[in-house]
Amino acid sequence: MSFSDAPISFPGLFGDWQFTVPSKALNIGNGIYWYGIIIAAGMLLGLYFCMKQAPKYGLSEDNIIDTVLWVIPFSIIGARIYYVLFYLDLFRNSDGSINWSSTYRIWDGGLAIYGGVIAGFLTAYLFSRRRKISFWALADCCVQGLFIGQAIGRWGNFLNREAFGSETTLPWRMQLTTTAGELVEVHPTFLYESIWCLIGFVLLWRYVKKRRFDGEITLLYVVWYGAERFVVEGLRTDSLMLFDWTIAGQPIRVSQVLSLLLMIAALAVLFYNIRLHPHKP
Repeated sequence: MSFSDAPISFPGLFGDWQFTVPSKALNIGNGIYWYGIIIAAGMLLGLYFCMKQAPKYGLSEDNIIDTVLWVIPFSIIGARIYYVLFYLDLFRNSDGSINWSSTYRIWDGGLAIYGGVIAGFLTAYLFSRRRKISFWALADCCVQGLFIGQAIGRWGNFLNREAFGSETTLPWRMQLTTTAGELVEVHPTFLYESIWCLIGFVLLWRYVKKRRFDGEITLLYVVWYGAERFVVEGLRTDSLMLFDWTIAGQPIRVSQVLSLLLMIAALAVLFYNIRLHPHKP
């Protein structure tokens, strides 16, 4: 039995019951994984929601579909580039040179959500400029669908037996088998993020009627998701590190630094537009 097929259990909640579904749904070619199926399902549900919400932002369904058709491929590329840059040693040959053929083998794993989000926002910005539509209105509509995709997509990490946290004794701990064949009981960080994104979606959806300026929903998304990622990233054992830099002898986690900077920037812009230069809903 491979690591990706090892049983998963929650001994503090369900006793000896085990989840045994393998990570690969169909053994065709390099394999069709549940991870990809779940992420695709999250994207489609998020897209459907955004299309139905588009008129509230002065947009059409075609605006949303056209944007997504450009954003998805570039987001995947961005997520891979982000991962490769900060895990570059994994893609080197024995002589230190880069094994370029391995850098694009995404079916072997290795995508970073922040890289995908950044690339997606840049692509959407360029697209909105070309189509002469409001980027911030477009972003306000799409970040709600992004929350849906993230909440569902994290369950792909569960089926891949990845993105889990450090060891814990909490009642909702998740038991896994490591590649060394040892049983460990860890934080189910995939579940933390899934729940946090679901709550964020509900809060933003209810707040939309109070929106005072284009970009407000996007900034609230950045604050909400940034706060979650800053906390949960500190629990994970597979974080991307900021090269070999350290603070007080501890390695610096890229996602925590980025989350903190984005949160501060978003809060500053919100403060300016709500307190210093207020807008009507």
